[in-house]
Amino acid sequence: MSERVIEGIGATPRTGVGSVVWYRPAETGDESGEPVPEAEREAERDRFETARERAHEELDAERERTAERVGEEEAAVFDAHRQFLDDPQIETGVTEAIEGGTPAAGAVREAFEGPIAQFEGMDGQTAERADDLRDVRDRLVRLLTGGERVDLAELPEGSILLAERLTPSDTAQLDPERVAGFATATGGRTSHAAIFARSLAIPAVLGVGSDLESIEEGERIVVDGEEGIVAADPTDERVADARAGPEEAAIRERVATSDGRKIEVAANVGRAADLEGAVSQGADGIGLYRTEFLFLDREEPPAEDEQYERYVEALEAFPEGRVVVRTLDIGGDKQIPYLDLPAEENPFLGERGIRRSLGSDRELFETQLRALLRAGAVAGGDLAVMFPLVSTVEELDRALDRVEAVADSLASEGLEYAIPELGVMIETPGAVFVAEELASRVDFLSIGTNDLAQYVMAAARENERVADLHDPLHPPVLRAIRRSIEAAHDNDAWIGMCGEMAGDPDLTELLIGLGLDELSMSAVTIPAVKANVGAVETDRANDLAERALATTTRADVTNLLTDP
Repeated sequence: MSERVIEGIGATPRTGVGSVVWYRPAETGDESGEPVPEAEREAERDRFETARERAHEELDAERERTAERVGEEEAAVFDAHRQFLDDPQIETGVTEAIEGGTPAAGAVREAFEGPIAQFEGMDGQTAERADDLRDVRDRLVRLLTGGERVDLAELPEGSILLAERLTPSDTAQLDPERVAGFATATGGRTSHAAIFARSLAIPAVLGVGSDLESIEEGERIVVDGEEGIVAADPTDERVADARAGPEEAAIRERVATSDGRKIEVAANVGRAADLEGAVSQGADGIGLYRTEFLFLDREEPPAEDEQYERYVEALEAFPEGRVVVRTLDIGGDKQIPYLDLPAEENPFLGERGIRRSLGSDRELFETQLRALLRAGAVAGGDLAVMFPLVSTVEELDRALDRVEAVADSLASEGLEYAIPELGVMIETPGAVFVAEELASRVDFLSIGTNDLAQYVMAAARENERVADLHDPLHPPVLRAIRRSIEAAHDNDAWIGMCGEMAGDPDLTELLIGLGLDELSMSAVTIPAVKANVGAVETDRANDLAERALATTTRADVTNLLTDP
């Protein structure tokens, strides 16, 4: 047979070759097609409640595993699943169906049918949230009917997984050491399957459509996540290109626009294992070191010396690059059991980030600062430290006072130290409005677009019902970004971006036009972004940014990016 190429949507700028394994989850049926007698309906409601409790337990376990294997931000999807599980509308639908005589599993299907259809009828990212609802529905049905879950973590090495769709629970199981790639008939670049694929560095193509069914079990195929194609019975040349590996695409040197404007392209990392990937993908340094991962999966916080060793390890991985460390950012969607965090009605608007570091976690903050200042004295590395979720000048001043106090303490003990570059994360509208004052006190600002979009648009990151609002391309978010950039440059501070937005190659020109000096992202997208930087002409990028800032709707922005 000759090569057959099917087009889809590339999710990861990587290519893989392997043998097809089809994933077709078995449809679980109700225990009986007969109506539930009235005398047994209370017991049926109890069965639903028991299944829901077990689903909560599974979600908690999967969230913890995903945070460890993939990342804390990706794991937050399971917080959204918990919300769906407890949604009053769905709970009422299940209860009413059971009271009408429908068995619990059938009642769950009925209750989820309307919300799923509602999401599917929407546009963009919101439509893709229907898969999250399906994930929760299928979990409940499986628990109610005793169905077995397919273990996707144990796929044969070199597998290419094909499926109609992959839910977050499915994708979180995939082992990049075994799975050479995956392709789905449905989905898009902003779906959770795509986000997980990028974080796990798994080649992926989504939205292939019904043509995917033409590929048979065991067939050799190539999945090209950069070009967005699936090639069945591929040519020897295509296979050779796929097996060449992503390292060949890495751009080791620092990059600049076509007219010479230098842009730093760095990596987001959460643990020591991420350093190797960042180096191999050509990162200039680390733009976001999420230190909360040092505090997870243990019974007590790491000691000063342990933290010092981890920070030195990062500096040694980039002896000629900058390493930006974010101080402990917990609260919100980041929970650490041994810290006994309070149960808050809205944790994203509660005690998190710098608020805890200046309050209940001040001793942890001081220990972390001691380790960082000691690490800053290590030759061969350029350390920078930034404070998360700053909203007021007073918070920054107090944090800077703590840095000075720690420096004095280290000096009195005769320990070597160096005060690193200091910066602030721009994540709240408050920080945007006082960005001038913040920038005048520090060396740099770093925009966290995930939280900034959440707070500017009043749309919680973990709430899938408002996912359409949680998009940094909304004009209010773009204007907040531009205001922050101008504030930094007016005060001789550099400014970067470390949210998901920075790693989207389709937005590189816009971000350069807005004026950013640095972009930090998941390591797997670094080669594509670096390549795009080199193709950008600054004047054209500036014009694109000005036109984007003049728009009034997100649709206007996306249309402008599609047809500039």
